[in-house]
Amino acid sequence: MEASRGCKVVVPIDLKKKPREQKLPLHNRWHPDIPPVAEVRTGEVFRVEMVDFSGGGITKEYTAEDIKYADPSIVHYLSGPVRVLDVDGNPAKPGDLLAVEICNLGPLPGDEWGFTAIFDRENGGGFLTDHFPCATKAIWYFEGIYAYSPHIPGVRFPGLTHPGIVGTAPSMELLNIWNEREREVEETGLQSLKLCEVLHSRPLANLPSTKGCFLGKIEEGTPEWERIAREAARTIPGRENGGNCDIKNLGRGSKVYLPVFVDGANLSTGDMHFSQGDGEVAFCGAIEMSGFLELKCEIIRDGMKEYLTPMGPTPLHVNPIFEIGPVEPRFSEWLVFEGISVDESGRQHFLDASVAYKRAVLNAIDYLSRFGYTKEQVYLLLSCCPCEGRISGIVDSPNALATLAIPTSIFDLDIRPKINKVPKGPRLVRNPNIPQCSYDGKLPTTKNPSATT
Repeated sequence: MEASRGCKVVVPIDLKKKPREQKLPLHNRWHPDIPPVAEVRTGEVFRVEMVDFSGGGITKEYTAEDIKYADPSIVHYLSGPVRVLDVDGNPAKPGDLLAVEICNLGPLPGDEWGFTAIFDRENGGGFLTDHFPCATKAIWYFEGIYAYSPHIPGVRFPGLTHPGIVGTAPSMELLNIWNEREREVEETGLQSLKLCEVLHSRPLANLPSTKGCFLGKIEEGTPEWERIAREAARTIPGRENGGNCDIKNLGRGSKVYLPVFVDGANLSTGDMHFSQGDGEVAFCGAIEMSGFLELKCEIIRDGMKEYLTPMGPTPLHVNPIFEIGPVEPRFSEWLVFEGISVDESGRQHFLDASVAYKRAVLNAIDYLSRFGYTKEQVYLLLSCCPCEGRISGIVDSPNALATLAIPTSIFDLDIRPKINKVPKGPRLVRNPNIPQCSYDGKLPTTKNPSATT
């Protein structure tokens, strides 16, 4: 099977089939013993196709029921692992760097649509789940490089398409480090971490679980499958191996320099995004889609020692390096919202960038809702449009300062403040009928007493 310009397809996807029915099995965990499904050599361009992160579980139907009852245990379906050899047939080795160039990417032909959603607070939530507890969904359609949604009218923007996940397999030593530190956070974090009083996403960490586990070629129900499933790390956070970094600028022409922890590197990828805002604040918050990557790899021998400095107690405590490509949408005018590390109750926090960014996002949501949008619509939009988040100040005690910059040209009206009041008229009449479910849980919500209704 051949893709554009003759590059071979090493992981094909049939959109008519479910994840477990694909020609090459998918996986949704990190573990060194998940066997590779394909092999490539350095210097050759190859194509990896992938389902959306839900494996087709979230549909283009105008309902949020599939979001409310989404199964979080299956996140994310990944294509791979792909074993990487040099031109002489020698595999990448632990301690090497794997340079992965994104030569081309996009949605799978015939599947030019995506979705952005807010998970129910009882089922994953998001950055602002205490403000927006209801499952909500917007469908997006693609017109070449542009996206528009009937559920968020008056907005159209070019996407900066990228993979949410690109990563290598961990060694067993690194996997044990992950599981130990994340188990400690999950078991003790609510008592020890004051930030949990302000950020309400739960659980604090997603620990290994056999529920919803896909391990590629390993046959389910065997003793080997049971062992690996109980050890394998979830794909939800980014870690030392790269993984779910959700870097929105990792588009065409970009490179990722990934640490290698096992023979062959065992490269996996998935979670394709047509567009995303910095932070992906709604959690299911990019424009999620199926897609493809055309990649080229190089092996930098002993690159971890040469280029990466461990930030922790072992040589494994390193992080990837990312080289942003030359192809991005151009925006010249932005409206920027500021946030400081003071929460909705008025309580001061010490140089907390998360609290500051939460306040910046809330400021932007409240402002844009004055132009005829519901706050849920704006929350979804800020999660998936090409907005820019920044830590603008991190040294001026006691306040961290974060900003959120929104390109003004994505709107069909001028959203800047004017001498006159917010304009009224037919262009301000927005469709509030976005697919949404009720919140049936009992967790308290956070209200800003000074916000607009």
